[in-house]
Amino acid sequence: MIVSATALLGATLGTVSGVLTLCGLSLLCKSCKKGKLEKGDETDPEKAKPSILHTLTQFSVQKCTEPIQPQASLKFPKIYRPKPSVTSQEVINYKEHGAANDMSAAELDTCNQATEREVFSLPWQASADETPCTSEQTGAMTTSSSILYPKLHFSISLHKESGELHISIVEAENISVDAGCEGYISGCVSVSEEQKHAQTAVHKLAAHVQWEEELVFALPVEGTEDMDGLDGEVALSLHCCDRFSHNSTLGTMRFKLADVSMMLDADCWVDLQPPKQQEVTSSAGELLLSLSYLPAANRLGVVVMKARGLQSDKLKDNIDLSVKLTLKHQNAKLKKKQTRRVKHKMNPVWNEMMMLELPSELLAKSSVDLEVLNLASPGTLHPLGRCMLGLHTSGTGLQHWKQMLDNPRKQIAMWHPLYT
Repeated sequence: MIVSATALLGATLGTVSGVLTLCGLSLLCKSCKKGKLEKGDETDPEKAKPSILHTLTQFSVQKCTEPIQPQASLKFPKIYRPKPSVTSQEVINYKEHGAANDMSAAELDTCNQATEREVFSLPWQASADETPCTSEQTGAMTTSSSILYPKLHFSISLHKESGELHISIVEAENISVDAGCEGYISGCVSVSEEQKHAQTAVHKLAAHVQWEEELVFALPVEGTEDMDGLDGEVALSLHCCDRFSHNSTLGTMRFKLADVSMMLDADCWVDLQPPKQQEVTSSAGELLLSLSYLPAANRLGVVVMKARGLQSDKLKDNIDLSVKLTLKHQNAKLKKKQTRRVKHKMNPVWNEMMMLELPSELLAKSSVDLEVLNLASPGTLHPLGRCMLGLHTSGTGLQHWKQMLDNPRKQIAMWHPLYT
């Protein structure tokens, strides 16, 4: 009995001690977890619990129905650039330059904004219809109205006793030639299918040349008594010969012998017109061309489009057509190009563009020569016809060139007759 009571008491005490041990272990685990959490809260200030040092801040939130517009937090940096000198051709209108005070403040702000925005843009050339930030450059592009033809100063006197017509060549101006060229004035009087020629001495050509020489022409005796009824013509021409002995005619003027009576003993100033192309009884065909000039790039664009009406008697054996283009500055050949060949077609179509580098200051004295060729056999080219475009030509060549100068950056097409 005593033994069983002792065993029961021991078992009870063991159970209680086990329970107490488990409770102590659980409390110890909880305290460890609580310490770890407090350390984590101290390292993260956003999750830290409020204390004496961390007071709660109360925020008042108000509802608003108005739309919120986003505001840019970054501003474009201001670009500082050196101001151009007064002697520059592209002077921007600044206030310190006296000639530019007419520009308003609004236009100056517009210029500054455009400058800040176009930070990485290439140098830009303004045209007449663009922004007023830059001043327009005048005189950079040659137009047909700005071309100055050579002028000739002469006087006429009639000697009835000797039956002679005296033409005094005084001077010439507006002559545009290369350095080292020489020239002279020639005269031709045509009376009743008879021609009489005379010329001045050769002088070095410049912008202004004085001759002070007389050209004497013998006239029929009956013509000196009645000049109004005399049928004839007088032609005066200015000729140029360069260092390569190439002769060319810079300009010609013509008047009737019947008009001499009105010009006697008077100082005459006349514009010498470019020489006319040699006229032929029948054209060798027509060539359709398109011209355009790009002043900013100094490039001349020639589009060889098509041909029609080519002479069939020269195209019997073989038809293999092409167009040869030659760019000339006065008598010097600057560039040569040729289109592809078109076979077995009497009205060939090429539609090829040729870009030629040509500064604007050379446009007045440059020309384009085009020739249609037929490859009759390997190595044998037969010319079918040619045409020339420029200010020193006539007809459609002169008209087309003037329209190109008056309309830069535009394609202008025109048919041109071909001459053999």
